Amino acid sequence: MSHHPHRDSKRLPATLLVMGVSASGKTGISRRLAKRLDRAWLDADDLHPKANIEKMAAGFPLTDEDRWPWLDAVADWIATQRQDGKRCVVACSALKRVYRDHLRRADAELLLVFLKRDRAELELRIREREGHFMPPSQLDDQLATLEPPQADEATYVVTPKTKAKDTAKAVIKALRKRARHAEASEQEA
Repeated sequence: MSHHPHRDSKRLPATLLVMGVSASGKTGISRRLAKRLDRAWLDADDLHPKANIEKMAAGFPLTDEDRWPWLDAVADWIATQRQDGKRCVVACSALKRVYRDHLRRADAELLLVFLKRDRAELELRIREREGHFMPPSQLDDQLATLEPPQADEATYVVTPKTKAKDTAKAVIKALRKRARHAEASEQEA
């Protein structure tokens, strides 16, 4: 199956940050968004230091002190993409506002795509995953840590569909509509 990037990809924000708790679908949805939009892609989990992975795999939640070097690496990756003139999609939990603000320093126009699922669905998804370092026991900590995006954060909230590809299509459609609306508003001003 051939893939054609959307012609209007440049009208969308340069950096899309697909966020949410563990098992919300960040990796699959963000990967499909990046492919459909012909953008660089990062699963921020790939930048976790080995010590963080081992800590989470052992059932211990990360502290802010554990997360800051990782968030620095994610922000550096975004900044490098932007400096190189590339547009990107990042899968990153970004559970707290302060984390998202830190990532925005790499791209002030970063748009959050918040994957919102109910607890029962998350529990089912996390138990069915294979080969992921995050044990089901960490879901409570993730949900307790989550600070949903606030009204002043550029955010598109989505309840994922059954298939990641369908969610990615819906997100692109909504973002395109949002971009057209913003463009029309600018022309009226």
